[in-house]
Amino acid sequence: MGEICEEHGALVDLEKVPLKYEGLSYTEIWISEAQERMVIIVPPENERKIMKIFSEENVEATIIGTVTDTHRLQLRYQGNEVADLEMEFLHHGVPQITRKAIWQKPVISEPELAPTGNPGKILKQILSSWNVCSKEWVIRQYDHEVQGGSVLKPLVGVENDGPGDAAVVRPVLGSMRGIIISNGTNPKYGLIDPYAMAASAIDEAIRQIIAVGGSLEKIALLDNFCWGNTDKPDRLGSLVLAAQACYDIAKIYGTPFISGKDSLNNEYQIGDTSISIPPTLLISALGVTDDVTRTISMDLKEEGNLLYVIGDTKDELGGSHYLEILGLESAKVPAVDPVKAREIFQAISSATKQRLLRSCHDCSEGGIGVAIAEMCFAGGLGAEIDLSEIPSSDHLNQDDKLLFSESNSRFIAEISPENKEKFEEILRHVPHKKIGIVSAERRLQVTGIKKNLIIDEQIEDLKEAWQKTLRW
Repeated sequence: MGEICEEHGALVDLEKVPLKYEGLSYTEIWISEAQERMVIIVPPENERKIMKIFSEENVEATIIGTVTDTHRLQLRYQGNEVADLEMEFLHHGVPQITRKAIWQKPVISEPELAPTGNPGKILKQILSSWNVCSKEWVIRQYDHEVQGGSVLKPLVGVENDGPGDAAVVRPVLGSMRGIIISNGTNPKYGLIDPYAMAASAIDEAIRQIIAVGGSLEKIALLDNFCWGNTDKPDRLGSLVLAAQACYDIAKIYGTPFISGKDSLNNEYQIGDTSISIPPTLLISALGVTDDVTRTISMDLKEEGNLLYVIGDTKDELGGSHYLEILGLESAKVPAVDPVKAREIFQAISSATKQRLLRSCHDCSEGGIGVAIAEMCFAGGLGAEIDLSEIPSSDHLNQDDKLLFSESNSRFIAEISPENKEKFEEILRHVPHKKIGIVSAERRLQVTGIKKNLIIDEQIEDLKEAWQKTLRW
């Protein structure tokens, strides 16, 4: 009440607040941080309507006070005045703490990347890595089938064990409207560039909603900051950069932050050594789709269908799983161009509305190589891919960079051949290229820039690599 009534004033009767425990004092009632509560302001003429809505949804709602024109926060308890503060003093009367924030980007020499000689082996290693591997053992412990309203589950595909991009649920079973839930996080980027990390997390969460059939028109975001001791200038500096990225990127995408939380001071001392967690931001995204029948899953659907990559693949391997496996570092963390990304997202959404996509998967950890492998073993089908067709404004001429770059705002899409012209017309203003076809042979075959076969792996072997790390 002190915040939302700052410009006017508020009168609150604390004895009206529902209590979880008996015997709380009025001070405890006012400052309690009990979860799952919120305060809303409703015009008097809408009182009966709003209370009826809450009653129908079995949600407890109580009127505890009124907005006033006193510019004061006035609290009463059982008829006795227990607080009376000027809003001006409450919000601006105490001097704000000033802290120093600094950030120095680490000096990292760019590595010389020689051909690995076995991209298929690298692909399986990335699929087995902790951040990429199957999390089925966690997912199966939770009920994602409440009232049978799920349209797209966390795991998808012919055996219901492939990595879906986002979940779609239908809260009102008689309606075709659905809610899309996704998340994005890239902690490996944070130690190199916290601004780029935050931007990438937002982009990832949003493009997963786009991939399953959502659109930018109806997306809201939540943040979850996990950081070290922000009393230290370098920790605070990285937090400031991440927060700035949240503002910059979300503003251009038109996706407001509606809530969030933080967990700071995740740091402890051992002797003279201070150990902090990596600066990490998890972004959750919530979208609304007006027609759940347009929902798309990421598993390949049919032999002979065409495969496209949408988006620009750049020389951005900083913080990538590929370099981690090689034991190398790069300062080139994937950046986000939100203006161009908006165009890509809108084009994909337009294709979805016209029902042109058979499957769609965002490219994130592990890049194009991992995305296509996941689509193959989720769908039980193979693919023939030509890396020389991948759009790259950096003119990448190395197979491994094209395969494993983790550039943002990219998708792999599957379409029927008869929809080729319509699909390419929708994508005419954004980077895109047909890079292969879906194959009935259960193998992922990738041809390199020099037209040589660089990957020839059975999809069962790729799936085993993905599942074995945390097999439940």
